[in-house]
Amino acid sequence: MMFGVCAFGAIALAAQATTPVPKPSPFPTGAPPSPSTAKPGTPTAPVPSPQDGGNVDPRLAGIAIYPGAELLTSFDTGRGQWVFTLGTDMPYSDIVAYYKTQTRSSGTEVFRTPLIHQFDLGQFRAETMTYRPGIVVKDYSADSQGYLHVTGTTEKRFRTVIQIVPAK
Repeated sequence: MMFGVCAFGAIALAAQATTPVPKPSPFPTGAPPSPSTAKPGTPTAPVPSPQDGGNVDPRLAGIAIYPGAELLTSFDTGRGQWVFTLGTDMPYSDIVAYYKTQTRSSGTEVFRTPLIHQFDLGQFRAETMTYRPGIVVKDYSADSQGYLHVTGTTEKRFRTVIQIVPAK
């Protein structure tokens, strides 16, 4: 019996020694993946906004972007549907009023604390989508410092955050 336990232990140790364990990588290295090669849920490099003089990501074509809003991140949800997150220092009420005009819809106040307002941009199709196409505006002014966005070693705070999910 003792021989069987020792032999089993030796086999288990030998298997561990031949199977390399990947070293954990807590921080991404290298350049961010391009949108065409990004894995689902992987953030990509920020897309220039028209306010920066850059081209707008073609997935945002036809969707109004609040003037002066900064693109914080974008990612693929896994079904070819993208989520874009933008930040601005303008008051929540101004952003909601802007999107009421742009979408020609009153939208829906989802929560009162914290204030969250949603504007639908199309029908949800469960077979091809992860999220409902729309624009969600969230107020961070109740937090005395606002929403914290960190890029590398640079920190910036925003009073209002806008999330856009274009229809496919």
